[in-house]
Amino acid sequence: MSASQKVAVITGASQGIGAELVKAYRERGYRVVATARNVKPSDDRDIVTVPGDIADPETAQRVISAALENFGRIDTLVNNAGIFVAKPFTTYTAADYAAVTGVNLSGFYFITQLAIAEMEKQRSGHVVSITTSLVDHAISGVPSVLASLTKGGLNAATKSLAIEYARTGIRVNAVSPGVIKSPMHPPETHAALSALHPVGHMGEMRDIADAVLYLESASFVTGEILHVDGGQSAGH
Repeated sequence: MSASQKVAVITGASQGIGAELVKAYRERGYRVVATARNVKPSDDRDIVTVPGDIADPETAQRVISAALENFGRIDTLVNNAGIFVAKPFTTYTAADYAAVTGVNLSGFYFITQLAIAEMEKQRSGHVVSITTSLVDHAISGVPSVLASLTKGGLNAATKSLAIEYARTGIRVNAVSPGVIKSPMHPPETHAALSALHPVGHMGEMRDIADAVLYLESASFVTGEILHVDGGQSAGH
């Protein structure tokens, strides 16, 4: 393998959208560093797995170190790890708040800071974060203040970082999904969740991977929040 072969770091990579992203980047020829709490070792020598809690700064350090030690570079970081807790606002607990902000905000902050520092050295790179269309279009039957607080912050940070690093060759974007058919949604919920989208059905995990890959190849796009939500953010 060439030392110039591109490398993607993907968080929340053990299942669902994260596992689909690992597959998509490997299909594109990237080497991958995959991290999640329960990620398993891979038989693919071009996939390095790093188990750990992404909210912990030490995990972020181990992931970035693994990318550099094994592959010598970092070209893309996909901040996919996230927690969603749907509760009425007044019933959220301190533990809920700590868990959601830990993964969604701290998990973004520590690893993105380290990844961009490495991207600056090579004057190129791409950061993509997975957020949610609930930030733009709240749904009365889906209480989601902590999702909006944290993922909305990522949308804002995406634009801020895109401008800060626009002249360094580093692009920063986000994908804002609707409800995606993944292991976190049992089949018996699919009909109700499908009805939340103007198109009448849930998205597929590959829809999100394809959106991320579009942004990967869109060299003139930065600071973009790409909605992949079946029309949710446009209205009902």
